[in-house]
Amino acid sequence: MVSRLHRFSPTRFSPICSSLTRLSAATLLALAATAAATSSAQAADQELNIYSARHYQTDEALYANFTKLTGIKVNRLDGKEDELLERLKNEGAKSPADILITVDAARLEVADQAGLFAPIDSKVLAKRIPANLRTPNWIAFSTRARLIAYNKSAVKAEWVQSYGDLAHPRLKGQVCVRSGSHPYNLSLGGAFIAHQGEPQAEAWARGLVQNFARAPKGGDTDQLKAVAAGECGVTISNSYYLARLMRSTKPEDQKVVAALGVVWPNQQTWGTHINVSGAGILKAAPNKAAAVKFLEYLSSDQAQTYFADGNNEWPAVASVKLENPALKQLGTFKSDAINVGELARNAAKAQKLYDRAGWR
Repeated sequence: MVSRLHRFSPTRFSPICSSLTRLSAATLLALAATAAATSSAQAADQELNIYSARHYQTDEALYANFTKLTGIKVNRLDGKEDELLERLKNEGAKSPADILITVDAARLEVADQAGLFAPIDSKVLAKRIPANLRTPNWIAFSTRARLIAYNKSAVKAEWVQSYGDLAHPRLKGQVCVRSGSHPYNLSLGGAFIAHQGEPQAEAWARGLVQNFARAPKGGDTDQLKAVAAGECGVTISNSYYLARLMRSTKPEDQKVVAALGVVWPNQQTWGTHINVSGAGILKAAPNKAAAVKFLEYLSSDQAQTYFADGNNEWPAVASVKLENPALKQLGTFKSDAINVGELARNAAKAQKLYDRAGWR
């Protein structure tokens, strides 16, 4: 069962049986304390409180399946990332939340730097989740790639083989992109800084801005549609937005897909940038055992397959077989192996150099 999280009620304990009244007061107190502790532990094993900034309707099945497998009831509070972080800071040690789920490594790192996460101790997760997709305090459970999509009638594939190519003068007036302050682009900037340094990252951002077809606006799907319509020639997009259009049965979406060519950037260098959805266990979590079970469940073949089939993401567990037709059609590629914690920590530097470059 999945319920929306509005408020939490204190655990209620069963009274000690009346037949114990002949025992000493000290014995009764000891028995009561033992019963309360046992009842509390059992309750902790049967409930999980999640704050989630991952807003995909298809995820409902994940929570329902977890409850079906474990018997643990899931209470969930959905909200925007900044709102949930502020709530957690205000609640402090009294917070009822066990787990924070969000998208983008930079957002997870913000929560970690705020001291919200506790270290994760799980042999299952250490074995299942690749080392570059986890930190001591949070893990990634799915990935999405930041691909390049271009209008096949206006741009040649060989012109856009890397992120750096998007700053080339031949693409002047051809680039559409969402805001430079969006975490997806900040994480990409973080990867660029890690691999090529801040000066080169800033030079790239300045060249990119010079090539803008229009001021940044909208989300990744808007950029893909603008490229297909000829409003611009090329864009950067998270892969699952394109996969969603590929799986759509709407004629207008199929028309968009038909107009686009796709490139996995930087195959000859550090690989295509990937970002993540992830989660951490909160320091004040009242149900830590259930929280660990949930994260371990997210690494299971069943849940990992669901991320691919339900939301067009790649599983974090490499051994999981893909059935998603869009992901199969997009094919394999070399991905950036940088640790997600490092690219997240560079996000603040990326924001500053984007601001200097005029990418807002």
